[in-house]
Amino acid sequence: MGPRVKVALVVVICAAPFALGWLAYEHRWFAGQAGNYGELIQPRPLAGPLAPLKGKWVLVTIDAAACDAACEKKLYIVRQVRKAQGKDAERIERLWLLSDAAKPRAELLAALEGSQLSAADAATLGTFPGTRDIYLVDPLGNLMMRFPADADPSKVIKDLQRLLKYSGFG
Repeated sequence: MGPRVKVALVVVICAAPFALGWLAYEHRWFAGQAGNYGELIQPRPLAGPLAPLKGKWVLVTIDAAACDAACEKKLYIVRQVRKAQGKDAERIERLWLLSDAAKPRAELLAALEGSQLSAADAATLGTFPGTRDIYLVDPLGNLMMRFPADADPSKVIKDLQRLLKYSGFG
């Protein structure tokens, strides 16, 4: 191999990462692949029952007091996701917003283990895009992410671990 071929080979090898990076960007090879499971939503400030929880990450569920099987599953997922955070579990609170004026069953309340419970007025409920999902509120009191009602707990855990790792708040 001559000296010109060797120099050309070195130039190609050094330029390859830049060329491949440019091609990936221009052709959107990785478009649509989000790094998170939950859907990021336009942040909006929340008040009302969330005001005392400012400074913590809050997992919010919204359901009627007559909690059906889907509601119970959602509350269980939120409880397990918080527990799975280990030492960071103290940075997360759980809030069940009641969409009606009734009172939940006593055995359900006992199973919630430290979850906050609050009646939500129409103004508070209006700030949420829907009532069937699980929502995440940041420590500054902004609604910022939602997970499906039948969320995959391992993926929610991963999202929260990432947020807690890189967040200096809460």
